[in-house]
Amino acid sequence: MAVPKRKMSRSNTHARRSQWKATVPTLAPCSNKACGELKPPHITCPNCGQYDGRQVVGV
Repeated sequence: MAVPKRKMSRSNTHARRSQWKATVPTLAPCSNKACGELKPPHITCPNCGQYDGRQVVGV
């Protein structure tokens, strides 16, 4: 198993961890003209239950 030979400095640790950013979730409007609710892309709309212009889930 690989073991570090020396302690990593605090500045190097912080520089490495600076890339751990949280990303804002992408939201797209529902394709249903009557709904238009923001939802994650490629997911059934939780408001109206439609996906790609057809009813998938009964709401």
